[in-house]
Amino acid sequence: MKQSLFFLPLLILPFQQAKAQTKSIKNSPALADAAAETVGMSTERINRMDAVLQKAVTESAVPGVAAIVVRNGKIVYHKAFGMADNQTNRPLRRDDIFRIASMSKAITSTAVMMLWEEGKFQLDDPISKYIPEFKNQTVLKNFKFQDSTYTTEPVKSEITIRHLLTHTSGLGYGVIDGDEKFKALYHKAGIVDLFTTQPVKIGDNIKKLAKLPLHHHPGEKFVYSEGLDVLGYFIEIMSGMTFDEFLHKRLFDPLGMNDTYFYLPDAKASRLVSIQKPQAGQWVRYPNTFYDPEYPIKGAKTFFSGGAGLSSTAKDYATFLMMYLNGGELGGKRFLSRKTIETILSNQVGELLGGDKANSSHGLAFGLLNQTGEDKGAKGSTGTFEWGGYFNTNYFADPKEKIIGVIMKQTQSSGDNLNNLFRQIIYQSIDD
Repeated sequence: MKQSLFFLPLLILPFQQAKAQTKSIKNSPALADAAAETVGMSTERINRMDAVLQKAVTESAVPGVAAIVVRNGKIVYHKAFGMADNQTNRPLRRDDIFRIASMSKAITSTAVMMLWEEGKFQLDDPISKYIPEFKNQTVLKNFKFQDSTYTTEPVKSEITIRHLLTHTSGLGYGVIDGDEKFKALYHKAGIVDLFTTQPVKIGDNIKKLAKLPLHHHPGEKFVYSEGLDVLGYFIEIMSGMTFDEFLHKRLFDPLGMNDTYFYLPDAKASRLVSIQKPQAGQWVRYPNTFYDPEYPIKGAKTFFSGGAGLSSTAKDYATFLMMYLNGGELGGKRFLSRKTIETILSNQVGELLGGDKANSSHGLAFGLLNQTGEDKGAKGSTGTFEWGGYFNTNYFADPKEKIIGVIMKQTQSSGDNLNNLFRQIIYQSIDD
């Protein structure tokens, strides 16, 4: 009997954690359609978007595109153009599901901050406190391509959770890393960098990653990295759930993000948009290269990549961003406090991205537009938060104007300018 009682707290812990979003005194409604004029925008002007998006499809800049625009919690534009799959002649629908790749990062960061609000850790805790494999890390000094041998030096300070959230940890990004030395190092170590159909678990991958040298000493530079994958595994450790389970119980289900998954249920697989590339004047499906384009619907379905693994719809992602514009609340449920949101949306990297000379800085979850970026026009107000994904998806949310824009494509090797045109059309539509 004593033994049973001893294990009881462990058994009930996940259930306690699963309901940690709380009731709010606010009760912001779910996203709903409304005439543009009711929220200070011009229907005539926002509908200029039709011609811009259709032209991109007609001129083969993209095979298809879905876009949603929200102001003051109301959807004023939500349309799709072109094809979801040119090879099967399947038209794109606005509720089709896209691989969002690095747009996953903000969701992972949000999950981290939900656990932080519960007092489970401090942002400047070393990650080795929770994942011991990160003890005694080193920084790369010299590397020989001939035999992949290298020399290192000890880190000046340990990687913290804040470093992982802000891409200042010194970790790299393997196959998409800008430094060929790290591409070689990560490949030799068998690191899974993005997603996989193989029976790999994120924890196994992170433990191997922890043993590799870093680009730089933690906190000294901004280098885009797999830090959010590390934090996906960290969430599993801190919550007692798989990362997938945590996101659905704590974020997706309560928010009504019913089409957001690491791996799609069979019933929704037909809504997945094909990744396409231009070839001889036609759009064709992207082949299996260093990743399998079908990873969300087939394979082992065990690798929950916090940095790049999710798939979603334009409306689901706009819903997630709406929670942020509402100060951490949606539908009467509070996911983060207003003060936590303010921290997340503050510059956390100082001058590492160029300070006032650059267009943006970086917070704990997003890129942040600064005054220089605003002054260039049509990008948003200072404080606008934004990012994109590897397969040509992009979003922004402007807290001053209460505007959200999400634009979804699924292409490789496409140099379209739609992300800029998308914002341009949105901002010229303001009519208040």
